[in-house]
Order: sequence, then structure tokens, then C-alpha cells
Amino acid sequence: MFSKILIANRGEIALRVLRACRELGIKTVAVHSTADEDAMHVRLADEAVCIGPPAARDSYLNVAAILSAATITGAEAIHPGYGFLSENADFAETVEAHGLTFIGPTAEHIRMMGDKITAKTTMEALGVPLVPGSDGELKSLEEARTVAEQVGYPVLIKATAGGGGRGMKVAHNASEIEEAWSVARTEARTAFGNDAVYLEKYLDKPRHIELQILGDNYGNVVHFGERDCSLQRRHQKLLEEAGSPAITAEQRDTIGKTVTEALSRMGYRNAGTLEFLYQDGQFCFIEMNTRLQVEHPVTEMVCDVDLVREQIRLAAGEKLGYTQSDVTFSGHAIECRINAEDPDTFAPCPGTVAVYHAPGGLGVRIDSALYTGYKVPPYYDSMIAKVIVHAPTRAEAIARMYRALDEFVVEGIKTVIPLHRRILADPEFQRGDYTIHWLEQFTARPH
Repeated sequence: MFSKILIANRGEIALRVLRACRELGIKTVAVHSTADEDAMHVRLADEAVCIGPPAARDSYLNVAAILSAATITGAEAIHPGYGFLSENADFAETVEAHGLTFIGPTAEHIRMMGDKITAKTTMEALGVPLVPGSDGELKSLEEARTVAEQVGYPVLIKATAGGGGRGMKVAHNASEIEEAWSVARTEARTAFGNDAVYLEKYLDKPRHIELQILGDNYGNVVHFGERDCSLQRRHQKLLEEAGSPAITAEQRDTIGKTVTEALSRMGYRNAGTLEFLYQDGQFCFIEMNTRLQVEHPVTEMVCDVDLVREQIRLAAGEKLGYTQSDVTFSGHAIECRINAEDPDTFAPCPGTVAVYHAPGGLGVRIDSALYTGYKVPPYYDSMIAKVIVHAPTRAEAIARMYRALDEFVVEGIKTVIPLHRRILADPEFQRGDYTIHWLEQFTARPH
């Protein structure tokens, strides 16, 4: 086991990793920008190193500064958290080349799954079902027209290097395909420096279902069930559930067996999440995240597992030590992402937290690095907390979350807590009757 780990991240996820290390008896090194010198993870870590000015490109994305911090502090491994460098294959490769352990998958698998066309081709060969579409990158507008006619409109043109909803455009009919082709490529070129795109069938009422897996270095892979991440605004998740109100235990077992067998054959190690569109009883693979997910706590709650601790164990070369039959599912969990945003306009609202009071009680968990007097900086993602609840049933989990949000006090900045309360009170949400398009329609309603 490692004696010291550097955490190459910030905010609540840095604190989450720090806590797992502390429970394993591992010392921690926090890295931070000048904007984060008073951050909670910096205060609680055994050592802290400033790695640059506020801009992420000069600090949290500064590979040389992070590696230097690891060297001077004697860290043996680096946990990337999520975001920033967590899915950067070159970073993972460089970490290993410097004699350190990257707590995550191999650089080869990060690179393979980072390109959506390669990811889909790989998964298809391993027997994982896909959304119908092009075999790979579209070379021309005419090819896009031909494939669209074959799979049937509406279709979605997507950037191969995409993420966060950028580089994606829907064509509902043949007259819209040229504009979709042009806009998707332009957005992709601007956002990712790569205008390669592919095409897939556009599903009109899908749910976004993802499956959490862990693999060790010895070919053993298990899954920890599904999360329903369908409540999204502009392709950004806002609320997640485990399990999904749309999936049966039998369906979970079937897709779980398919996925674990595929990843075992692939030799995948550490944590990963496979994302699917689910409609009319069919799962269609869309991408794989080769890292820990923001919404991992709901899985932890229903499976009684510490996924970060498992990541560290597996990176240290330990075996899983359990099989799929040892993984059990209990009750229902919901996570609400609390963003420092106006709940109506979604404009970012950085500033000083005047008053902070976290909710508590049975089955309530808060993942946050906030405290009274903390200054939420304007330079990074707006998520400032996650509220996670667990209860025996979905109805009880909804009631518990509503109660927890009523107790949650964050003054001095605006947050999306009022929006979450509206969602939880909505009859359609309470019935579990929603798709990936539901939240956009819900937020457009007058209230």
C-alpha cells in the first residue's frame, strides 16, 4: 500500500479522496492554485504545494508543476479525481514514466475510450450494444446524408473528441443535415481542436443510464449497478439516482454481465463507467468514462462500498477480493448537485459564503468543501456541494432529500437548491416518468 498520495484536484472531490486516504492511513499532498490557498482540502492535507495562479491551465492542468510537487514531497501515487487531468492519457503515461503510480486505468485504455469512435468500435467488437449509426468518422457531407437515410431521421452528428454537449447537432430531416454537419464540425474544431464527427440515430425519449465497474490487474471485473443520470440541462447532469426507476433487477443483471465480460476481455483496470442511452427496453452504448464520476456516492450508498478506497487498493496491485455475487443492492439513493448558480437563469454566482449550515440526520450525506467565509472563486466549475440521501424506497428517498434541502443553508451566493425542491415536488419526477429531455422542458415552464 502507498504511504503518501498526491491529490491532483480541488474542491469536494479533493476532500473526498483525502478522507479515503486518511482512513487507509495514507498521508496526503494537496496541490492548489493561488485562488485556493484557503480551500478545505489544503487545510486538511498533511502537506500542500501551490502549483500556480488561478487559471486552470496554469495550475490544475500544469503537468510539470504537479509532477514537481509529487517529487519534492515524496508522493508515490497521484489520484486525479475527476475533470482536469483525470482522462488525459498523456498525463497518466507521464506519471508512470516518472516512477509514480497513476490511480486509474492504463493510458492505453484512457486513450482508447477518449475517442468516441474508437470506444464504440471496441465495445461493439466486445459484444456491447450500440446506437445505430456510422461505422466511424464521416468523411464528407454526402456520406452523412447516405448514413442518415440508412438509419432514419432524426439523427445526431457528434464530435469524436466531444464532451459536455459541445460538437453535437440534431438533424430532424434531410433538409437539416447540411447545417447539422457544418455546426457540429465548427463547434468541435473550436472546442477540441478536432473537427472529426460521426453520426448516430437520435433517440427521441431515452434515459441516460450508466453502469459503475471496478477491475483489478488480474482480469477480475465487477459492476455495482446502474445510475439514472437523465436529469440534465444542456447535457450537464443535475440530479442522479441509484437504481433507475426504469430498470428492473433482471435488466441490470443482463447488461451488467455483458459489460463485465467485455471489460475483463479488454483487461480494464480500476474504476470506470459505461454510459448508455436506454429506450424501449434497449441499452445503447454511447461512451465510457475512465475515471471516478461526480455521482459515484449514490452507488456507494446502495452498495455499501467506498469506491475511492477501492481505486487506491487496486492501484496498489491488490486483487478485488470479491465476486459479482458478493455485490448487493439495498434501498434507493438520490444525489442533488448544488451549483453556485442562479436557479432561474443558471448564471454563475461566485462570491463569499456568508452563512453555511449543512443538513444532517439518518441517511443524509454531504460532499462539500464549503464553510462559512469561504470565497467561491469564479475560475472553476460552479458545483459547490452534493447532497446524497439513502432510504429503503424511492418515495422515502425523495421525502428525505426534500427535507435535507429545506435544512441546507448557503447564504451570500445564489444556488440551485430552489430548483431541486421544485423538481422533487413535481408529480412526473415522483413517478419516475422522465427522459433526458425532461429537465429542459421543466425549467422552461413558468413557476
